[in-house]
Amino acid sequence: MKKLFSFIAIIGIILASNCSRIPENNDAVIGIWANTSSLTNSESSKSSIRFEWIFNDAYLGRYHVLEDGNIVVETDFKWTQEDGIYTISYPGMDKADDLVSMEESEEGTVLQDAKGTILAIRE
Repeated sequence: MKKLFSFIAIIGIILASNCSRIPENNDAVIGIWANTSSLTNSESSKSSIRFEWIFNDAYLGRYHVLEDGNIVVETDFKWTQEDGIYTISYPGMDKADDLVSMEESEEGTVLQDAKGTILAIRE
């Protein structure tokens, strides 16, 4: 009887695990987005700063800030999309949420805020 009960329990677990499917996310924001700027130090030397967002299909991503090719900030972020507005939140970091929309511009596809400031450009 114990063998029969164990067998039924195993079959039940297998059937229950096969019933749940993760919905496929084909959002257009998935991919790599970046923005690069230059910073002039007090010694008149220039350094390049690159901000990079990597969006994945699990509504998560990785945020990097690189200064002259060296990573100075690296953290994960969560994102949601509602009515064309993307909310990017950075848990565990003192950075305000970014509220952006995807727009077409001369530079290509960009993420910009409500004021028209470009956050990032699709790579």
